[in-house]
Amino acid sequence: MREKTIDILSIGEILIDFIGHQTESDIFSTIDYKRFLGGSPTNVAVNTTRLGLQVKLISSVGNDGLGKFVLEELDKRSLERQSIAVLKDYPTSIILVSKTTQTPDFLAYREADKEIYETQIPDEWLSQARIFHTTCFALSKNPARQTILAKAKKADSLGCRLSIDLNYAPKIWPNREEAHQVVRAFCAYNPLLKLSEDDIYRYFGREINHAEAFEYFHQVGVEWICLTLGSKGVKLSRKGFPIIQEQALHVEKIVDATGAGDAFWSGFLFAFLQEKSPETCIRKALKLASIKLQSIGGLPKDIDILAELQKIS
Repeated sequence: MREKTIDILSIGEILIDFIGHQTESDIFSTIDYKRFLGGSPTNVAVNTTRLGLQVKLISSVGNDGLGKFVLEELDKRSLERQSIAVLKDYPTSIILVSKTTQTPDFLAYREADKEIYETQIPDEWLSQARIFHTTCFALSKNPARQTILAKAKKADSLGCRLSIDLNYAPKIWPNREEAHQVVRAFCAYNPLLKLSEDDIYRYFGREINHAEAFEYFHQVGVEWICLTLGSKGVKLSRKGFPIIQEQALHVEKIVDATGAGDAFWSGFLFAFLQEKSPETCIRKALKLASIKLQSIGGLPKDIDILAELQKIS
């Protein structure tokens, strides 16, 4: 069997997050913004690379000033450009995000991020990868959707574990029935699944309890489901096992919640790949999320996040 030399293939959106300067304002009330490298798969790739994992990010940007900014930011974070397509016909995607301690308001302008093609993901990488990670955002538009579904099937057949952040939003994917069909198709490969209470409401279009949500995803093929609950912590439902619940870590001052879920999932995948217990996976994930909540943009550069996670057992 070929050695697994790639810890994570992270496939999906690279965005420029323009995060508002005014705290607790919606998009209408925000006057000015600062730009940051963003996109959920990008955040996961950046975070897990900082934790020492071997990661490849597969995405697309425009051949423009914002695309140049993205590539320079990836260079600074030691992520290679090999799997990033630079497209002359599509501008780099951007998203305006409100600065908040709760769920951010956002407005997306999508172009290059959805243009992901099968040639960007060689089968050799799939055979070498331990985890194939993506998002609902990435699955919401073609050709990225077709590429990701085709490569997910191949990855599963080659013994690669799948992962998905169910960051569904109607403003990104208005056809909820189509979203359900695509998500169920992906979930048939038994991915590690992360979702939030907001995701549950947006995905189902109504209030349902946690048990109903867990049962739905277990029935469509998912064994591990992580439900983040904000300040109330997290629940982990493994099919056939009791629910595990952990409380969130106390954060003295929450600066910005954007990317906190990505930090959580980065910590979880890091611990999962180390074959830690489910409880330890959750605790390391919560620690990384708590660090992120104390900074705007990505994880703070002046903290040794690997050392911080190694303190957690």
